[in-house]
Amino acid sequence: MRLFRIVLSGCLLFLVKQTAFAQYGQIKRWAEEELLTSPALRQAHTGVCIYEPATGKYWYSYQDDHYFTPASNTKIFTLYTALRLLGDSLPAMRYLETDSVLYVKGTADPSFLHPDYTLQPAWQLLQQTTKRITIVPTVSENKRFGPGWAWSDYQDYYQSELNDWPMYGNVARIRHHGDTTTILPRMFSDTAHFSFRRNDTLEELLGERDERSNRFSLTFNGNDKSVQDAEVPFITGCAGDLAYRLQDTLHKPVTVLPEGAVLPSTAFTLLKGIPADSLFLPMMHRSDNFFAEQSLMMCAARLWDTISTYRIIELMEKSFLSNLPDTPKWVDGSGLSRYNLFSPRDFVSVLSDMYKTYPTERLYALLPTGGKGTLRNYYKQQFVHAKTGTLSGCVALSGYLVTKKNKTLVFSVLVNNHNNSATNVRRTVEHFLTQVWDKY
Repeated sequence: MRLFRIVLSGCLLFLVKQTAFAQYGQIKRWAEEELLTSPALRQAHTGVCIYEPATGKYWYSYQDDHYFTPASNTKIFTLYTALRLLGDSLPAMRYLETDSVLYVKGTADPSFLHPDYTLQPAWQLLQQTTKRITIVPTVSENKRFGPGWAWSDYQDYYQSELNDWPMYGNVARIRHHGDTTTILPRMFSDTAHFSFRRNDTLEELLGERDERSNRFSLTFNGNDKSVQDAEVPFITGCAGDLAYRLQDTLHKPVTVLPEGAVLPSTAFTLLKGIPADSLFLPMMHRSDNFFAEQSLMMCAARLWDTISTYRIIELMEKSFLSNLPDTPKWVDGSGLSRYNLFSPRDFVSVLSDMYKTYPTERLYALLPTGGKGTLRNYYKQQFVHAKTGTLSGCVALSGYLVTKKNKTLVFSVLVNNHNNSATNVRRTVEHFLTQVWDKY
């Protein structure tokens, strides 16, 4: 009898899916006759999943249980984690005040002295105190780069180092205009750290850094009189280096708690920082890798006395993500790592849960739409709210699609191992999704 029920249940599920596929057979034809056989995708590994949360129907699926490197679509899982664990505001800092000392601990907040943010609760506390400032190093299991990152990208703006107390986004910001060149933090502006030269054949500013030291160089075109900017990650170093940067910026002494000295973590007070969505929005719209990585680290800092991206991912997989259709291999917050492996239906599952849990106005604002952020050159009709993802050979797009008949769909299209231009792949996917929007 039990075997009969199992078989019957399986048959019913099969019939439900077949009925849905028959109802939306035109999507299947578009996929098989145009999307999958297009010059951009014909030799690629492609997965597609389109789901309607209102009815619980899958409109179309193709290899949606296969694994893909999702690139920056990984940030969808990061956003989901941060929404679940961080609350309405970021943890700016932990502090403990005595009669004469202000003890401070980093919480991985990437907004500290970041030029995008004028609200600086931690900075204000440090500036206003008349007590001696002492840094208590935060225990961190993370390394300065994520697992599987490209080592040669150490000086590229999108791969800043990770640490428990970022400053200035952990990048040196170089500005060149006419005969004037500046670098921030200013501690790098002396000749021991910074040099520049002219090369009138250059088309754009070239900022570089030594692999193993904070020695920066700038090459510029002297005929270009426009204001030009470059961002180059700096080496964050140890707690002593952090103290030196803080001291140089605050213009007052900053020390580090002597090794072996112990202060109870329960004695520290958590200082609330900027509204969380003010970080999530640029993280998703400009696909900010640094903000994504530090978001997972902030989650750990908020929950425990130890910062660990691995532990946060493990916690999520055992709790909120325990019912995913497929078990992902999730290793970082940004998607820079090619170790990440997710299926399209994993993204649909998480996006569907977000859709049920949070107001659509908030979700749609956090995700780029046509003409904005990483979708600024695509989807001009603005019918999608979705996260892009791009690595060499990888293009991804997952999010929400609202059809002309006002039906909300959750979708994921992951493309790996293509040997075409990323633009051609994106345009092909755009054409496919536009047909779905226009027809239904």
